[in-house]
Amino acid sequence: MAAIPKLSRRSRWVVPAGVVAAVAAVGIASAITVAQAAPALPPRTPAQLLTAVAGPGSVPPLTGTVVETASLGIPQLPGSADPTSITSLLAGSHTVKVWYDGPRRVRLSVPETMSETDFIRNGTTAWLWQSNSDSVTKVLLPKYRAGEREPVMPRTPLTPQQAAKQVLAAVGPSTRVTSEANVTVAGQAAYQLVLAPRRSGSLIGKITMALDAQHLTVPLRVQVFAKGASAPAFQVGYTSISFVTPAAGNFDFTPPAGAQVHTVGSDLRSGWTGYAPAQQQGMHSGARIIGKDWTSVAVLPAAALSEVAGRGNAAGVAGQAARSASGGGGEVSSSAVLGTLLRAARPVHGAWGSGRLLQTSLVSMLITSNGHVLIGAVTPSVLYAAAAQLK
Repeated sequence: MAAIPKLSRRSRWVVPAGVVAAVAAVGIASAITVAQAAPALPPRTPAQLLTAVAGPGSVPPLTGTVVETASLGIPQLPGSADPTSITSLLAGSHTVKVWYDGPRRVRLSVPETMSETDFIRNGTTAWLWQSNSDSVTKVLLPKYRAGEREPVMPRTPLTPQQAAKQVLAAVGPSTRVTSEANVTVAGQAAYQLVLAPRRSGSLIGKITMALDAQHLTVPLRVQVFAKGASAPAFQVGYTSISFVTPAAGNFDFTPPAGAQVHTVGSDLRSGWTGYAPAQQQGMHSGARIIGKDWTSVAVLPAAALSEVAGRGNAAGVAGQAARSASGGGGEVSSSAVLGTLLRAARPVHGAWGSGRLLQTSLVSMLITSNGHVLIGAVTPSVLYAAAAQLK
């Protein structure tokens, strides 16, 4: 399935598949969810819907507005005012304007109070403009070869396409796939696909995915529910969408006068995902995954708390810290973020050792006394079992 734009499973969140799916980012009264009668659509089985959205079909040209909202129970963290930081995805609401005319002509705009972040890709050139720091990154894209993953992933809030891609990465024998009543999202009739873990241990109750009835390759909304919850803890969806080709001018960009322009050369590899080669942005070199699918756990060394802070991945959940913290281009120390998390965590101990546990409805994090950080959309017992394997 084509994405808008494509997203590496590891480049944005280094959490296990269950958490990746969970954050595939609430106020219950969000504009995304509006009660409407279920539209009458031709019947389709869950298998047919899953095949359609996960298949090779392309996403048609479109313009739209996406709203991403989350209420994961994470304490307010330094850096959450920056829409490009990982902490901003854990609470509150963000709006993304989307223009899409194929994977090589994409524009995402994230308006914020007194600032704006824009990502524009037009052919072999991409631009990232951040008004709060008056900085522009110009990317001369590497030559794309057949069979390779398309480069370029901006650090902006998720679109439904990106979220769905990550959800589908978790589909396997451990996933139960069903469907619910048809829904209407952004004025479009849609089928509702439901994915849920078969085994215990996951904090995720279900993930729903609304697929446009006329364009089944286009997810209109993704919602993540904690076990036993009637309202989503996280959702991202279109509030408006139009399947029309955007005007070519939407993909033109000229750096504002006086802006600092940093050019990234064309020697980047195809795995580049936004600001640096994938190996620098994605999984921390000392990280490991214990378990799989919905009950997998990411284990990060203490060094990861500072080294990967601000890079838009799961380690940021434990210690996101570095850049553009307050919308003014300033920095926040990783110790400030970690201190906030530790104050919200409670002491725990067991045969595995001792540490502090932070648990929300959808995410659990264990910081052990010997410096490991374990994160997962799992119950504490799953984290403890993973910690026991670290001895």
